[in-house]
Amino acid sequence: MNTLEFTLLVFAGSLDAGLLGALTGLGGGVVLVPLLTLVFKVDIRYAVGASLVSVIATSSGAAAAYVKEGYSNIRIGMFLEIATTLGALCGAFLALRISNNAISIVFGLVLIASAYLSRRSTPAIDHSASRDPLATRLNLNGSYPDSGVVEHYNVQHVPTGFGMMFGAGALSGLLGIGSGAAKVLAMDQAMKIPFKVSTTTSNFMIGVTAAASAGVYLSKGYIDPGLAMPVMLGVLTGAVLGARVLMQANTKWLRILFSIVIVVMGIQMLYKGLTGK
Repeated sequence: MNTLEFTLLVFAGSLDAGLLGALTGLGGGVVLVPLLTLVFKVDIRYAVGASLVSVIATSSGAAAAYVKEGYSNIRIGMFLEIATTLGALCGAFLALRISNNAISIVFGLVLIASAYLSRRSTPAIDHSASRDPLATRLNLNGSYPDSGVVEHYNVQHVPTGFGMMFGAGALSGLLGIGSGAAKVLAMDQAMKIPFKVSTTTSNFMIGVTAAASAGVYLSKGYIDPGLAMPVMLGVLTGAVLGARVLMQANTKWLRILFSIVIVVMGIQMLYKGLTGK
């Protein structure tokens, strides 16, 4: 195919990836990188570089709205960004030193884990939990609007969440997926932050995390403007459409469909990494 046909097909595929990512809350990178490597035969490092650029674009657009509405906790986000940024830099440098097959294997395992996480129910948050001394000292506790009522929450287990954030950042730098699911898991399960706050704060954070690792890929020449541009525009368009469709869609069936798709992709990525094909 010629350059125009390739660009249009990449744009269409990226739009679908952004749409699925927005509908399930896991981000378009989870679908995008396997799509580029398995369907379009793009080298996985260039696919990761393009995915990181798209993550920066989509995060920047949505984060401003969530901050304005009072859901995102900026103080928590900036504190945890210390861990995710360090992790992202480590992951990006590691990605440049290990084989493509090893990256494919890790990606396959992450996809299968993401399918499992997307099906899990959200645990109830105990708003009356006692204050964590470290969270109180760092002034991380906060509030958010919920059905016209202001709900207050107390952050728990700060060191555990901080350590998990380093791992989430490393996955982002290594695989170019933003690691929104891992960030939400750390805040939601470990730090006991309400789901609305953890998801919106995660969205605020993933753009900064992606920017840190994208700089490493750019310095090594793994961000191709001819590939990154249609990917970014496609994912951004898909994310906007997904946000509108989500209001009327049956999220239960969407998550089932998404889980099936990424499990299949995960198996294919594992097969590619293990066999070298």
